[in-house]
Amino acid sequence: MPDNVRRHKKYDFVNQVLCFRDFPNYSDCRGTSMNSMNSNYSIRDEIRDFWSDRAATFDESVGHEIFSEAERNGWRRLIRKHLGEGQGRDALDLACGTAVISHLMHDTGFKVTGLDWSDAMLSQARAKAKKRGTDIRFVSGDAENTMEPKESYDVITNRHLVWTLVDPPKAFAEWFSVLKPGGKVLIVDGNMGKETWVKGPQKLWTKVSGNQPASHMTPAMMARHQNIRSRVYFSDQMPAQAVVDLLHKAGFEKVTVDRKLSDIHWAQARKMPFLRGLERLVQDRYAICAVKPK
Repeated sequence: MPDNVRRHKKYDFVNQVLCFRDFPNYSDCRGTSMNSMNSNYSIRDEIRDFWSDRAATFDESVGHEIFSEAERNGWRRLIRKHLGEGQGRDALDLACGTAVISHLMHDTGFKVTGLDWSDAMLSQARAKAKKRGTDIRFVSGDAENTMEPKESYDVITNRHLVWTLVDPPKAFAEWFSVLKPGGKVLIVDGNMGKETWVKGPQKLWTKVSGNQPASHMTPAMMARHQNIRSRVYFSDQMPAQAVVDLLHKAGFEKVTVDRKLSDIHWAQARKMPFLRGLERLVQDRYAICAVKPK
């Protein structure tokens, strides 16, 4: 296990107060009762439970669900640019959540399997697919150990997954094994740990107005999020080059970084409060595409 995963950071006093205030059974930031915790409850369990608790409101957030045709078209452009038209090819959408990317892949002509280890997320995804009349297959599984057959997919996609991985080298090796020779993986993520200049105005606005930035998470949920983030592999920053290097080590080739995502980010920013939208435009967000050799 990587050193930075072992170095668990203690909760600060503020986070402790928030957690005890918001969880009636004296649960800690993991959302698990202090009385029921045991050594078998791992960081992976915490991550799964956190996203399960977010499932009901996940699609309310800009950047999760899509709220304009401009953004939808931007995503379709990105998919076609790196993966081409689906033409019935098999696609595995990892950490599919409520199936936002799964549906985009389906719209582009792929035969899609959406995988997530949160049953609550999968419940939302299945309900959405039923409502839209799509034949997307959904399975419960771990993105670091999918249990899917080897060399069974033409493409793998994921959005905002890599930063949550406990063991990215293991995950990338798994993805490599599940892809067919010549298959591609498309990662959409970003170096969100890197502060932008917008943080200054945000902090000033909070101080002057007394209002915290709008969020779909409660203070306790935000504390859980920060606690998890402090303990995963990319606990600090996740520059694109670090991801590229790990993909190369896993055996991938023709690894490219694409930062031309402004059509997506502009569409998202227009649906956000001003400072949050501005931050979205200047953050180091990227797509990475890599190929398994034939």
